[in-house]
Amino acid sequence: MSGVKYGVVGTGYFGAELARILHDIEGAEVVAVYDPENSEEIAKELNCAIEKDAESLCQREDIDAVIVASPNAYHKEPVLYAAQNNKHVFCEKPIALSYADCNEMIEATKKNNVIFMAGHVMNFMDGVRRAKQLIHEGVIGDVVFCHAERTGWEDAQETVSWKKNREISGGHLYHHIHELDFIQFIMGPATRVNMVGGNVAHQGENFGDEDDLLLITLEFGGNKYATLQYGSAFRFNEHYVKIQGTKGAILLDLQDVKVVVKTAEKEEQFLLHASKEEDEDRARIYQNLHGGIAYGKPSQSVPMWLDTIMKRELQYFHDVILGAEVEEEFVPLLDGTAARASISTADALTLSLNEDRKVSVEEVILKNEKLNA
Repeated sequence: MSGVKYGVVGTGYFGAELARILHDIEGAEVVAVYDPENSEEIAKELNCAIEKDAESLCQREDIDAVIVASPNAYHKEPVLYAAQNNKHVFCEKPIALSYADCNEMIEATKKNNVIFMAGHVMNFMDGVRRAKQLIHEGVIGDVVFCHAERTGWEDAQETVSWKKNREISGGHLYHHIHELDFIQFIMGPATRVNMVGGNVAHQGENFGDEDDLLLITLEFGGNKYATLQYGSAFRFNEHYVKIQGTKGAILLDLQDVKVVVKTAEKEEQFLLHASKEEDEDRARIYQNLHGGIAYGKPSQSVPMWLDTIMKRELQYFHDVILGAEVEEEFVPLLDGTAARASISTADALTLSLNEDRKVSVEEVILKNEKLNA
């Protein structure tokens, strides 16, 4: 295969940018798009066809791979259509809003021997890759604890985005799966979890129905733990991941934008993104970003730091389709299993909140296996 022809399902703020990026990749061509509301503008811009629905797009013989960037609750159907028609799939995060749906999607892509890459774009940040490398090299010793926060305050909205509708987005826990995914990459799958919280300050027609305050505890066995905080009911905006080891610690600061590595011998600071300019651009944006959510429109371009890592992940997907070797780090990212591990933990956390108890992640997995037995 000398080139790859793509179809794009969902051309909102993120999907439209993914289509533009593909358009500029050597050997890539966007053949068709589907979006019930936003397809005309991007189709005209890229000179491509508009399909009537996701199924017809996936059935096109002139498409090799499908990008799924529809709202979170609507990922499963186009992924299954793509798999059934032997198309490789790139699916935005979270790939689904339940472990059962993740399983079905993974089985379908595996059965049809197609790539199933999850859009966990945080994996392509320079600072994240450096942190993983330092941990692998033992610079901070054994990781014993992680803490992540993605919090802020959100005022009433004139138009309530689908991202604030729990049934469509999954709420903060699922929509902001990046931090949970990253922590589990470092520490392995959580074994037992607990979550408390609720919608404490954002009721009414100018808000969505998602919980605006979530406090999470993860247990990993071997006396290792993690805590996370999500929500839009926090007056002090925070966005970071702290990784504590037996010999040192790493701070990934996604708001003031820096990576700090601290050991007994020294403290070093690195860039989070590809350049100082990108780090400064992100820091400026975060001064006005409430609750960690960007309300973009298809006609808008993404920030430069996000553009860089989106280009990296799509180039990686494109190269793998063309036969490039997959790095060991990214194997679970290219078959859906890393994404499924995050969702199984999120499902267990949801069960914990609903039933007011600690929940074993294995309970979610076994329940799904029994239903499919």
